[in-house]
Amino acid sequence: KDLLRQKGVSVIEYKADYSQAVKEGRRQAEQDPYCYFIDDEHSRDLLLGYAAAAGADEPLFVYLPCGVGGGPGGVALALKLIYGENVHIFFGEPTHSPCMLLGLFSGLHDGISVQDIGLDNQTAADGLAVGRPSGLAGPLMEPLLSGCYTADDSTLFSLLYKLRASEHKSLEPSALAGMAGPVKLYQTKAGKRYMKEHGLNMKNAVHLVWSTGGSMVPSEEMEEYSRIGFSFAKKMGRQ
Repeated sequence: KDLLRQKGVSVIEYKADYSQAVKEGRRQAEQDPYCYFIDDEHSRDLLLGYAAAAGADEPLFVYLPCGVGGGPGGVALALKLIYGENVHIFFGEPTHSPCMLLGLFSGLHDGISVQDIGLDNQTAADGLAVGRPSGLAGPLMEPLLSGCYTADDSTLFSLLYKLRASEHKSLEPSALAGMAGPVKLYQTKAGKRYMKEHGLNMKNAVHLVWSTGGSMVPSEEMEEYSRIGFSFAKKMGRQ
């Protein structure tokens, strides 16, 4: 926010979550004939724009952090158009904000929010702190996704620390939702069942984690993230 303000951007904050901010932003944009509003919830242009960014070898497993769903939805669409059944796509979400999983599982998509089932939508993965999924991306993802999974904040912080210590790569907590994907695939009953049912030759599989950000996190804040991650990793016996 400080960086945006330094660049002359007017940053307006709301006490509510992402959906409320988008609603207010759209309302303000409609009052200006020279303003073209783009958001993750209902922007076909943004969805197709993200779709132009995909590409990898096959057989391919892709793990995408998911908030409202527009970004990962566009990438998933492109990958499926290119690789068809040879690509397997999973969305990762925080345990307190699994809006896409909830929308897909219930079949209600943007007709239901995580607050409706008693979740608080509070997570350190602020880029994924979304209570209600995209009404455009959700139905589109139904036949394309291989699955969704969740990861709690302690796991995200622990992975953040481990990645930084081993690979010297600094990602924000939201980006680490993708990193939890391969573990979920190989260590859960649902993941093992998926591989068995599809008869996959996992020896030749390529696993791609879509890392969504971290380069703009202030260094002092990244250091604090790492300290938190170290404490969680130590508690979880992963140091």
